[in-house]
Amino acid sequence: MAAASASSTSLFISKPSPSSKLSWKNQLPLPSALAAISLRGCGSNHRHSPRLVVFAMDAKPTVLVAEKLGEAGINLLKDFANVDCSYNLSPEELCTKISLCDALIVRSGTKVTREVFESSDGRLKVVGRAGVGIDNVDLAAATEHGCLVVNAPTANTVAAAEHGIALLTAMARNVAQADASIKAGKWQRNKYVGVSLVGKTLAVMGFGKVGSEVARRAKGLGMHVIAHDPYAAADRARAVGVDLVSFDEAIATADFISLHMPLTPATSKILNDENFAKMKKGVRIVNVARGGVIDEDALVKALDAGIVAQAALDVFTEEPPSKDSKLVQHENVTVTPHLGASTMEAQEGVAIEIAEAVVGALKGELAATAVNAPMVPAEVLTELKPFVVLAEKLGRLAVQLVAGGSGVKNVKVTYASSRAPDDLDTRVLRAMITKGLVEPISDVFVNLVNADFTAKQRGLRITEERILLDGSPENPLEFIQVQIANVESKFASAISESGEIKMEGRVKDGIPHLTKVGSFEVDVSLEGSIILCRQVDQPGMIGKVGSILGEENVNVSFMSVGRVAPRKHAVMAIGVDEQPSKESLKRIGEISAIEEFVYLKL
Repeated sequence: MAAASASSTSLFISKPSPSSKLSWKNQLPLPSALAAISLRGCGSNHRHSPRLVVFAMDAKPTVLVAEKLGEAGINLLKDFANVDCSYNLSPEELCTKISLCDALIVRSGTKVTREVFESSDGRLKVVGRAGVGIDNVDLAAATEHGCLVVNAPTANTVAAAEHGIALLTAMARNVAQADASIKAGKWQRNKYVGVSLVGKTLAVMGFGKVGSEVARRAKGLGMHVIAHDPYAAADRARAVGVDLVSFDEAIATADFISLHMPLTPATSKILNDENFAKMKKGVRIVNVARGGVIDEDALVKALDAGIVAQAALDVFTEEPPSKDSKLVQHENVTVTPHLGASTMEAQEGVAIEIAEAVVGALKGELAATAVNAPMVPAEVLTELKPFVVLAEKLGRLAVQLVAGGSGVKNVKVTYASSRAPDDLDTRVLRAMITKGLVEPISDVFVNLVNADFTAKQRGLRITEERILLDGSPENPLEFIQVQIANVESKFASAISESGEIKMEGRVKDGIPHLTKVGSFEVDVSLEGSIILCRQVDQPGMIGKVGSILGEENVNVSFMSVGRVAPRKHAVMAIGVDEQPSKESLKRIGEISAIEEFVYLKL
């Protein structure tokens, strides 16, 4: 499979097309350099300003470094390419310069917009983001213009973990407050009595690269460490001496909480009034992850109420925070200006990592840190498009049903088709299922290039099975089935007779539909979001649930009921266009005939 992925990556980077410009990668029999006039510019002010662009057959590729990069990374680039270090470019200057470049390296300060890709006239093949986040790069435009985007996700790991431990210890011993007090001419030893770390319970929320490194260091300080992460493998956690627990157990038992989760719709403001109320009185919180995972107003209230004794924060919802921020000014809060990755070693590591990724991509090698998809023939995309959407949504639905702290490890995907195996390439479908399983609780962007790498990195084993059907091979697939083994389910009815969470879907009239949940047949369009209810099959159930949703002006797009037998148990699947309130969901759960229910976001 690696060989297949490598092949597709090389095709994506280096395959010439009739409309592409002559660059160092094109194998064209021209004896000398070709001068070409480009009429494409950046913005309306440049549309009619021609530029002279020169491409040479035997020239090195050109890499534009638009923001400061460590010397080690620059030297690595210079061994392979011509390097143009031009900092603080305006958007217009970047657009003008980009048509002369095969690769672009940026940090977070440079916006790589659609106009930049259009201005490159097809020459730009790689964009490297020196860091993790790629919010400043238009991924859709990059893919449309045949440009690979890579990042540097690992080099900052140790620096971020060390900063987390630094904040943890400084908070516990009131280092920042005591320092400010002495510099103000005071000597307040009694006021700044701290707490010991030995024997205390630290909950690591997110057991990825940074979280696991924090756990190792905390163990060295004599702390008892627990963790919550739906994808962490229990054996990997045990090897570090860490117990994996549920989210509620982690926040309820911890003396200290260290946040290392990505900012996703599922984690946005996950530490809110409701969850602060579940915590042990006097808990202390460290955040070196993303500011948005904490409801900052709720944290201020929890600090004032004594629920949270102290907080140490390196990240904020808005950066920089306002000067009059109640959170920043709170006497029990220690703050730093997003310094997690700010060590000399980390900066050099990021420079080397991104330089290696860019050089490898320009050589046509497989990029494990790619964050956008390779080019796929238009006719293949057209045929598979609804099934690609179905695959991702089945993955998203299935992972939201997983409960407990055991983590997702074994996933089985079944494809039913009348086509021979050689006529159906399922790599893109498997990649989209991986995307659906991983992205809802991760900041990783999954695609055909990095799907297998991402799954392996998270200990996620995906096996595929094909069912050959009789009939016409006109349609590529009859149905796709996703099963997750060895996990508990938030919705018991989703468990099949063989013990796995099972979701099955089909494409009807070009629209993905959910057609089976566990052993229950349903039929609901995968648009908006879904409410699943297990109920006693009796008259009036559809009306009761529909009335509750209608009172809140939540539009029901589809409703389907699958049952074992009349007057026995049934599963009702309801498609909704808007998200119901917690109160409405609570009222649905309180209907006497409903035995369990779950709300799933798509």
